[in-house]
Amino acid sequence: MKIKTAKFITSAPSLKECPSLNLPEFALIGRSNVGKSSFINAIVNIKGLAKTSNTPGKTKLINLFNISDLFVFADLPGYGYAKVSGKTQNQWQKNLEKYLLNREEIASLIQLIDSRHPIQENDLQMAQWIKYNNLPSFIVATKVDDIPKSQVLNVCKKFENQLELEVFPFSKTNSFYNQKIIEKIANIIGK
Repeated sequence: MKIKTAKFITSAPSLKECPSLNLPEFALIGRSNVGKSSFINAIVNIKGLAKTSNTPGKTKLINLFNISDLFVFADLPGYGYAKVSGKTQNQWQKNLEKYLLNREEIASLIQLIDSRHPIQENDLQMAQWIKYNNLPSFIVATKVDDIPKSQVLNVCKKFENQLELEVFPFSKTNSFYNQKIIEKIANIIGK
């Protein structure tokens, strides 16, 4: 599968405002500042398509991106640390839950976890929630550029053993890793 184009479609506060694009959708979930926007930009090889920030909690809406008319990336607000009120975080949580449980277009969830740290409690809770709700998913270990190359496969194996899911390393600079993720997406959508 070749990714030739990618474009931002819309930002929506909740499921009911999300348009149906009649394409399989991959929902990106992870802690605030785990690198969801960087992931989109590197996978589609377009710098700046998804807005990146050093401030956790910047993504407040469901951001949809059409990838080569083959599938959609849905960049979701991060869970965990964010400089917003508890009330706002609870509203995000409700909106995300509705989206994840009721969005018919979802082909798979992609849970992004920071490879530089042990799995955090809220990552574990999210993985358990996904499993409990029987949602298709796989894990992407982000920020592998910041750990020694010799440790990348060890970290992925450790995550796989803990979460009992397939784990793929992601790099902002090494397309070898990212090609494996693209192949996984292609297998899911049958391309």
